[in-house]
Amino acid sequence: MPAKFIKVDRDTLMMFPPDLRDWLPENSMVHFVIDAVEMLDLEKLHRNERGSGSPQYPPSMMLALLIYCYATGRFSTRQIEQATYYDVAVRYICGGDKHPDHDTICNFRLRNREAFKEAFVKVLMLAQELGHLNKVGGVSVDGTKIKANASKNTAVSYKRAGKMIQQLELEIEKLTRKAEEIDNTPLEDGLTIPDEIIRREDRKASLEAARKVIEERYKEVQEQKLSEYESKKDIREEQRKKGKKPRGKDPKPPGSNPPDKAQFNFTDSESRIMKAGNSKHFEQAYNAQAAVDTEGSMLILGEYVTDHANDKLELNPTVKSLDFEIRELNNVLADTGYFSEKAVLELEADGQGPTVYCAVEKQHHHRTIEDLLEKEDSPGPAADASVKEKMAHRLKTKEGKNKYKKRKETVEPVFGIIKSEMGFRQFNLRGLYKVNLEWNLVTLAYNFKRLHKLTGGSLVPVVVGLS
Repeated sequence: MPAKFIKVDRDTLMMFPPDLRDWLPENSMVHFVIDAVEMLDLEKLHRNERGSGSPQYPPSMMLALLIYCYATGRFSTRQIEQATYYDVAVRYICGGDKHPDHDTICNFRLRNREAFKEAFVKVLMLAQELGHLNKVGGVSVDGTKIKANASKNTAVSYKRAGKMIQQLELEIEKLTRKAEEIDNTPLEDGLTIPDEIIRREDRKASLEAARKVIEERYKEVQEQKLSEYESKKDIREEQRKKGKKPRGKDPKPPGSNPPDKAQFNFTDSESRIMKAGNSKHFEQAYNAQAAVDTEGSMLILGEYVTDHANDKLELNPTVKSLDFEIRELNNVLADTGYFSEKAVLELEADGQGPTVYCAVEKQHHHRTIEDLLEKEDSPGPAADASVKEKMAHRLKTKEGKNKYKKRKETVEPVFGIIKSEMGFRQFNLRGLYKVNLEWNLVTLAYNFKRLHKLTGGSLVPVVVGLS
């Protein structure tokens, strides 16, 4: 008996245009995104108030388009443009027959950074109104390396740039002497001595500019390193005065010149070569920071991007990226990369600020039998103990252990969702300002995606306090 197949008719014309909603599930995230964007009533969305020229795409439509596409893994404006033709949900956002081109989408993205920040705060206000985000609570902070839109092969180190400049100076001198001597030995076809001199002079100027940028960057961190050196030296001197022998070697002051390995990238000069993944390889990247709610919602409450290769200076800036109308902080969780005595003291502000739970030594995943046994907390360290000693004790208490384990349960899964499920592993834009804009959009899209799941895809008709 021959097999039976469903008939696929591509030739019969439709009598009436279909309602695109009939082709979308009721719980599709696209409905949630459209409704939520309309509720936010953003004042900072850019629009041409004069109304001159061709009709404008509604800013709310463009914002919903960006948020939905980012949440579903489309970050390139060309991909988004194509989706307006082939993706039913995206066509629905654009009204079925509207197709903004990639230049229009790109310009809208670049001109609306303030609106994206406003939307980031207001979607969190929406989460509070819906009962999914507590006003008081803690956050878990962490950073992840995101590839820059540049290859590490276009980078040059401070030392290598110096050697190349010396080599180019010798070649320029040799070519100049060759021209003065009227050497008749011909060059390869199409090459002339003046052009070769100009080419080398331009390359030399680019390398000198790169070294100057590296030197200026080093001056910024040199002050911080000098401050850390002085602090460590003072602590050791204080220990010696008390008759104690300081552990380890005495700290060394920072050098006057940048490290030989300090890098400059000619494609994206503000990106850096950073350790990535399991720290066994390097990438041209940025360091994207996030502060995630630890009270159950797993929403991102604060975010920004830095060009610092590690998190040593990021504890306070990450906390300050939160809007304190959204979250009254009572504790902050961070891993060892964030620990700094100065940062902890500034953040806790003599008991006026949130309590910090920051690991000061590597946390082992394996727990021994002794770790499993219930036991009383040990007495606290002496009053004159260092911040590091006090923090180590805090994390060994029952309360400290219970608090700190939330770090792995909150912020790390968020980065996993952004990178694996949403597929965001590389910035499309270049420069620190623009990658901050793009990370803001990514985290905004993540929050929409997360809130859609928390609400089951339904929004109340009226939400107070968002306009």
